[in-house]
Amino acid sequence: MKQPAFGSETMVVSPHYLASAAGARILEQGGNAFDAAVAVSACLAVVYPHMTGIGGDSFWLTYHQDDGTVRGYNASGRAGYEATPDRYAGLASIPRRGVGSAVTVPGMVDGWHAVHSRYGKLAWGEVLAPAIQYAEKGFPMTQDQFANTAQYAHVLAATPETAAIYLPGGSPMQPNERFRQPAMARTLRRIATHGRDEFYKGDTAAGIASFLSKHGGLLTADDLADHEGEWVEPIHGSYRGHTLYQMPPNSQGFTGIMALQMLENFDFSAIEHGSYDYYQLCIEAVKLSFRDRDAYLTDPAFASIPLERLLSKSYAASLSGLIRLDRAASMDTQPAGSDTAYAAVVDREGNAVSFIQSLYFEFGSGVVAGDTGILLQNRGSFFSLDPEHVNRLQPGKRTFHTLMPAMACVDGKPSILYGTQGGEGQPQTQTAIFTRMADYGMDPQQAITEPRWIWGRTWGELTQELKVEARVGDDILSKLADAGHMVRKAAPFDGIMGHACAIRRDANGFLQGGVDPRSDGGAFGW
Repeated sequence: MKQPAFGSETMVVSPHYLASAAGARILEQGGNAFDAAVAVSACLAVVYPHMTGIGGDSFWLTYHQDDGTVRGYNASGRAGYEATPDRYAGLASIPRRGVGSAVTVPGMVDGWHAVHSRYGKLAWGEVLAPAIQYAEKGFPMTQDQFANTAQYAHVLAATPETAAIYLPGGSPMQPNERFRQPAMARTLRRIATHGRDEFYKGDTAAGIASFLSKHGGLLTADDLADHEGEWVEPIHGSYRGHTLYQMPPNSQGFTGIMALQMLENFDFSAIEHGSYDYYQLCIEAVKLSFRDRDAYLTDPAFASIPLERLLSKSYAASLSGLIRLDRAASMDTQPAGSDTAYAAVVDREGNAVSFIQSLYFEFGSGVVAGDTGILLQNRGSFFSLDPEHVNRLQPGKRTFHTLMPAMACVDGKPSILYGTQGGEGQPQTQTAIFTRMADYGMDPQQAITEPRWIWGRTWGELTQELKVEARVGDDILSKLADAGHMVRKAAPFDGIMGHACAIRRDANGFLQGGVDPRSDGGAFGW
């Protein structure tokens, strides 16, 4: 099994080795964790275009050693002023692809600016330089990007501006061919020169708004100009001596805390890792957290969310009493997208950043906005058109968001930074890798590499399933099926399980980094 990366002072992990390398480069140039995190984020937007981009959203958890406090930044966008259910009259739901799915303002660039301007050391242009280089000079097409491009070629072909970039000559580029994005390079150069407002008020904003106006889109120049993210206080809970931090709603982060606090009521020292009982407990705890998530999660500015109750230990204890080792609970969830990129950075001063970003579905809306090179997200397609639904579409509203970067502290200092790609799978994979580290003493690499599962519907499927990697073993799969799960055996290291990363500070003070063998990730520490 692959060993974790080790560092005495620093660590960078991400699901693409070029983005991780860029973060390490920024640290070597004298930048701090915040500079490096923004550089990694910008690079992921270039080298991981099927999973993320500057036309999407991001969420950030930060720890600055001078503050001694975990802070959050919500860089998710709101629905446009013209985004009302009436604009989708006659439809059962908001379109999942195309211009009609581009309902919310991209928050990514605002997130870069917020984190860098508050905590960064290097110049803005220096931090964005690696991403510009990858966009302009190109990088090798990975097998993962090729496979996703081929799978969604029909989506990419629907918009000429998108097809010109991702399907040159009418078909995907082959693995290891040089993939360039000159339009993206020009956009990033403008942002590097003119700052955050170039994206929201400058030529880039004008290009996005003009394109959408010509093609019947809902976002306008005013929507972009008025966008602002916000610093927020993270929500928190605890698990076996760790203080757990997650982003508050509109993030589903509270599900990650709820599941672990339920599991804290079970004695894992008496439960073998990889046993039927281990999988059954983890699966059922997350399912129970989904029940409350689907009932309450939306923009807290538009609805009351009972977080105090949901995050209480007494509530966790009552829910844990509902878990049956011999029977799967029958539940349903709303389909969620799967494209995302999680990364984390720790620097020699002890600063730490745990962050995640997304376009929602693979390649988002599938629409590149004119000559900007920017793929627009389709996150707003998750809004409901049902006027009674808690997550119903309303102008200026943020939608239910699957993104949930995590950080755990011991004695007030970051101990574990963790997260993963994969919509519905995020709280499930977080639960797996955290229990493996906290209860079974695994390093981050082993915790990520061990077999995984994903329960619930993904956006392209109409039925509930429990997908479990074949490495779990037929005996465990049979027991899960006997308990009532709709089990489907997945391939070993199946990409549907997500692309996780984690950093852990071990008992000797060393940093350990792990990246997912299901991804193109890289971990760099020294």
